[in-house]
Formats: sequence, structure tokens, C-alpha cells
Amino acid sequence: MFRPIIVSLCGCSLLIAIAARAQDTPTAAPTSDSAVVANPNAGDEAAGILSAEGDSATGDVEPTPADTGDHAWMLVSSALVLLMTAPGLALFYCGLVRKKNVLSVMMQCFFLMGLMTVVWALYGYSLAFGGDPRGGDETPATASKWIGNNDYLLMGALLPTGRRADGVQPYFNESNSTVVYPMEGTIPRLTHMLFQGMFFIITPALICGAFAERMKFSTMCVFLILWGTLVYIPLCHAVWDYGLLSFDNENAWFKALDFAGGTVVHISSGVSALVCAMVLGKRLGFGTEPMPPHNLTYTVAGAALLWVGWFGFNAGSALNASNLAASAFAATHFAAAAGALGWATIEWILRGKPTVLGTCSGAVAGLVCITPASGYVQPMPALIMGLAAGLVCFFGCTWLKGKFRYDDSLDAFGVHGVGGTLGALLTGVFATKAVKGGTNLGLLEFGDLLTAQAGAAAVTIGYAAVVSFVLLKILDVVMGLRVSQQHEIQGLDLSQHGEEGYIFI
Repeated sequence: MFRPIIVSLCGCSLLIAIAARAQDTPTAAPTSDSAVVANPNAGDEAAGILSAEGDSATGDVEPTPADTGDHAWMLVSSALVLLMTAPGLALFYCGLVRKKNVLSVMMQCFFLMGLMTVVWALYGYSLAFGGDPRGGDETPATASKWIGNNDYLLMGALLPTGRRADGVQPYFNESNSTVVYPMEGTIPRLTHMLFQGMFFIITPALICGAFAERMKFSTMCVFLILWGTLVYIPLCHAVWDYGLLSFDNENAWFKALDFAGGTVVHISSGVSALVCAMVLGKRLGFGTEPMPPHNLTYTVAGAALLWVGWFGFNAGSALNASNLAASAFAATHFAAAAGALGWATIEWILRGKPTVLGTCSGAVAGLVCITPASGYVQPMPALIMGLAAGLVCFFGCTWLKGKFRYDDSLDAFGVHGVGGTLGALLTGVFATKAVKGGTNLGLLEFGDLLTAQAGAAAVTIGYAAVVSFVLLKILDVVMGLRVSQQHEIQGLDLSQHGEEGYIFI
């Protein structure tokens, strides 16, 4: 089972060598570190751009202390985002499947915590955030518009001695006998890497909801390694590292805003989830046999953990313990509350009863929708966005799914794809300079952001869909996508892992 994973990692390493374009030509090391921020337009003051004092090329570097408040908040936020994957998403998803597949869904989420962490450490962070032209030797003209460089490969462990300040991991400065932690704004780059790595973990885990109960575990592992490398990382670089979808980049295709992952996380994973559902086909008995959730108690617990963890996801994307973090925190909470009420209310009107599952789904839909806008909108528009998400995603998971008859097992597309797209567009309506600063942004203040938001969403949808489709087709030929009919009837817990979730003796 692990042979294809190893082969895939080796193949990805070859892709890295080509994509990085050998950008480590011998030059003097930068005298200031770039401030790569999830809200790239907060400005130098908000981002807290700092530098290691001295000349890193000669090794005479003085350590720059981290801001303890910012650093503490970012470590907590990193833990909160990891909490979203397991136990949050794992419980939310496992309660929705049949009991013979409960462990398989939990295993997918938990295993991805380890697998994607290793990929991120080896090369993911470097290709996503290396080569930012806002600091160092890179300029908008010379920096890669498509993908990062190789500065942070293996956490920068292979950098020449004179360039160690460009890396991620700490090092010992022999010239003045001090330990130096390369900085990213007011926090160590090590912490920035960890925080962004938690996003890299949960995004592919979201896709698992679409192919639950029928995809081979070995193929899933290889697919999500390749998906993370070829879909997530380029989109992350494009949006958050001064790339082709960055608001700060004058040469960008679309100068869009995405505070915490509307395009990078939710649209990309939601659209890829839909492609997975359509390429794999329907589960055996879908549409003819009842497939109710086996344990909604798990789902409620998971939804509650997602709500709490999302504060790290959104408010943590300020990358500091600032006023902006408080604004994003409030917007996140308000949208989740309105989303829960919106979905439950429409169920109440149309079906006569508000359901627990609907209320939980509405809260998640509100959280998804507010994610790209959380650092740019006021609290009252956040309520409107959450309510809209609850209503629109309800129809996305019921009417739309029923009309086109695709088997998105746990509604990954209906919530994340639909909700993420809605959030990206509504950011273009409600984003305001009263929160972000600068010039007029959203449609309500006669800004022109909406066009850029629509363009960035379209690029993300098209790119994620095409690459996911190609990867799945190749893997279907090489490894096979689905478990056998016998194994699907038996359940993935036993057929893929040799265990059972419930043993009563």
C-alpha cells in the first residue's frame, strides 16, 4: 500500500526541482525578511515587518525577538486550526456515513494530518511561500508568478551558510554565539510555517466528504499528495504570496481579496470534491436504498469543534493579536450564527421541522462563506453573509444535488464549493475600507472589487476542476479509484483497515 505513496513523493520531488527553477543564484542575502501574510494588504505596520539585525551574508546576524502577544496568539491559532481536522472534521464526517464506514472516514482525516504535514515540511511551504518579491532580492518582475522557489526546501536546511537567515528553522550564529530564528513579521517564520501548514492539512481532508464510502485508501493518499502539490500550493502562492490573484500585485490577473481561504481552501476543495464524486460514480444503492447518517451525535460534536476552531482559521489569519483579529473573530462568529438560523428556518418553512443536521450544516456554511471576507467586512454584513450562505447552501445540498443526481456523499461541494464561491462574490459587495483601509472596495461603497472576486473565483474553479479530473483519470488507470463491489458492501472499515468501529461483546 505504501509503495505508491513513496513513488508519488519521489515524483513530486522531481516536480519541485523543475518548478523551483533553481532560483538560488549566489547573491547577498536579504537584509529584511518578507512579511507573507494571509491578509496581504494589512500594510507594513499591521504585518509588523522586521528584520534580523546585521549582515546575514557574513553571518553577523543579531536575533530579533518575537512579539510575545502576537506569537502566543498564532501558536494558539495553529492549534485551533489543527483541531478543526481532528477531532472536528473527523467527527462531523464520520457521523454522516453508515456505521460500517465510520473508521474509514476518521482514518482519512487523521492520516492526512501526518501525510500532509510531511509534504509541507519537505517542499510545500517553500513552493507556496518562497520567493516573495516584497522582501529580499526578488522583485515583482523577477519573482515566480506561478509557484514559489526553493529557499525553504527541507525548512531551509540545505541553504548555504551565508543564506541561513532565509530559511525556516533556527540556527546557531558562530560569530556572536547566538541562536537566530528567521522572522516573518513579528513572529518566527517557524510559527508562520506551522499555521499555514494547518490549512494544507484540512483542505484536502474536506474533499474526503465527496468520495466517502467508496474510494481506495491507497489511491486517496496518492491523489491528495498530488492534489496538494499541483492545486493547493499554486493557488496559495497566487493569492497569498504576491502571485497572479493577489490584491497587492499590480501585474495580477485579478486583484482579489481572500483573507483566510475562500478561493485557496473552500472553492478549490469544493470543486475538486464535485469532480471526485462524478468521476468515481455513485455509491452502490444510491437513490434506491436508504443511507441515513448513523450517528448525528458525532456530527453535532464535530460541528461545535469546527465553529470554535474557525476562530483560529479566520482571526488567526491576521497573523497578529491586533484589532483586525478582533474584527475577523466577530465576523466569523456572527456569520456562523446567522447560517445556522438560516438553514434551520428554511427547513422549518419547507419541511415543517428544523433539523439538528440542518442547523449544524448551516453554521458550517456560514463559516465557509465568511472566510474570504472576515478581515474586510463589518459585523452586520457578516450576519447577512451567514444568512445568505445558510439559504443558498441548503438549496445547493438539496435541489441542485437532486437535479443533477451526483453522489457527493457528505455534501462537500454543496457546502464548501457553493458557500466558498458565494463568500468570494459577497466579499466584492461588502468589503470596506473602514476595516481594511485604503480605497473604496466593495460594491456598496462603489468600489470595483466584485469583478476581481468573480474572476479569481472563476480561475480557481477552472484550475481545480481540470487538474483534479486529470489526476483522477491517471490514477484510475494506474491504481484504480474504487474499492471492489464486495468491499464496498462489506464496508471500508473492514476491507481497507481490518477493524470495526463498533464491537459489542
